[in-house]
Amino acid sequence: MCQVGEDYGAPAPEMPPPPRAGRELKCVKCKEDLPVVVIRAGDAFCRDCFKAFYVHKFRAVLGKNRLIFPGEKVLLAWSGGPSSSSMIWQVLEGLSRDSAKRLRFVPGIVYVDEGAACGQSPGDRARTLAEMKLILQTVGFPWHIVALEEVFSLPPSVLRYLAQEPSGTKGAYKAAVDSFLQQQHAPAEGEEQLSQPGSQDPQSPAGPPTAAQTEAQPPTAAQTETQPPTAAQTEAQPPTAAQTEAQPPTAAQTEALSRLFDSVKTLTAKEELLQTLRTHLILHVARTHGYSKVMTGDSCTRLAIKLMTSLALGRGAFLAWDTGFSDERHGDVVVVRPMREHTLKEVAFYNRLFAVPSVFTPAIDTKAPEKSSIHRLMEAFMLRLQAQFPSTVSTVYRTSEKLVKAPRHGSAGGPPGPRCLLCMCALDIDTADSATAFGAQTSHLSHMQPPTPPAEAPTTPCCSAGVGRAQGCCQGAEPCRREDPRAHVIEQLCYGCRVNMKDLPSLDPLPPYILTEAQFRSQRASVLQEMQEYLIDSDDEAQTGES
Repeated sequence: MCQVGEDYGAPAPEMPPPPRAGRELKCVKCKEDLPVVVIRAGDAFCRDCFKAFYVHKFRAVLGKNRLIFPGEKVLLAWSGGPSSSSMIWQVLEGLSRDSAKRLRFVPGIVYVDEGAACGQSPGDRARTLAEMKLILQTVGFPWHIVALEEVFSLPPSVLRYLAQEPSGTKGAYKAAVDSFLQQQHAPAEGEEQLSQPGSQDPQSPAGPPTAAQTEAQPPTAAQTETQPPTAAQTEAQPPTAAQTEAQPPTAAQTEALSRLFDSVKTLTAKEELLQTLRTHLILHVARTHGYSKVMTGDSCTRLAIKLMTSLALGRGAFLAWDTGFSDERHGDVVVVRPMREHTLKEVAFYNRLFAVPSVFTPAIDTKAPEKSSIHRLMEAFMLRLQAQFPSTVSTVYRTSEKLVKAPRHGSAGGPPGPRCLLCMCALDIDTADSATAFGAQTSHLSHMQPPTPPAEAPTTPCCSAGVGRAQGCCQGAEPCRREDPRAHVIEQLCYGCRVNMKDLPSLDPLPPYILTEAQFRSQRASVLQEMQEYLIDSDDEAQTGES
């Protein structure tokens, strides 16, 4: 134990710092060239080895999961940032003829202009779009530019789960690849199909027109880098649809979007709302143009931060969908994250060494204080912890890989149940489980009684008897359920979305498609509840037979 008057002597002399990875070391891969990048302590790579290492991680993620079939149309969600730009360049190089293991899908790019929500002026938005178009024309893929204001013209069907046919087993994937390769080795058929632009069914994984056009697409984009690839001809739209740019948003739509975000109280709720609207818009573009997969550029660091943020926001039940490689919550369109093995440091080094262009666009939290939102606070916490303990991000990320996509009761592959109105995740509703916050809120909403009308007020129904009762609006002498539309919307949300909706005082600024779908679900639930009263239960039928 320590003594009060103990003399510990002079402090030990400081040891010289260990030699930094530089000219004294060699590349850990080839053992010959000098390293130019140090990813982690002891992992120093030369330029060529780092590129091979980076490309291999991207290809390995796609090859291990085998979700993208040959000839399938894949939409690349591009924000202009480093990660999504690097993802597009990986796809561009993977489709080239010189690639060892070529990618076999048909890509397209979508960019969502969020300038109105982030407070950009019309001049700044125009300059940003000009830079984006220059890069898109260089890449040569079919591209689609949409403004965030278009959410006010989305149909309610974008919030509905559309079931898709099962993609098959590994044997089906291998058969599709073999068929694709056989069509590639038929030069006569390939030349005939290259001379005739044909249309492609996005659901058929390896049709003959797809094979020929996909064969011709990559060298065009990789060699010329100025002409659009022939993959544009594979779309089911006219050739002019290869470059889709929506009409500029109207002043009314821009004002409505600004009013919506101005009405939100906290920055946390604004970021969640922006992410939700962006997802709905990308999903609508994918469904409209026949894309069955959507690629996002979420990196390993970003997913680790998102996992911790989702836990703080009460979305722990959906972590497997929010951070996993694939997200099948929409049914017919699957979101994949091929950049989930790359850290932000690796992405920054790769973009710097190989001149990958990117465009800086201010986000909604740009220049915001650290404690202004849960997203900013969790990001600063994770990055600061990563600087002190370099294995922080990898530990959190590896933990997310162990999460299983299955609700509490039943499996994920079962029939779809009720889904959240905003995030479209399956609702894990259990009114009997009052020990949890979600169960307590659900039980509270289920026992809420509608406000009773005043005594002097007439008890006439709010709508006509025929139409009202057919839609389940009025029920006898009880007041109309449309008196409290907020309660109908809240009860269709998951716990995390309910917490965010508390920061939105009124539902009026929301886009019409959300309110329309909420009303449709409420009326449908009322009709189903009325029908249940006339159905005979199996237990009652058995008791009647015994008697």
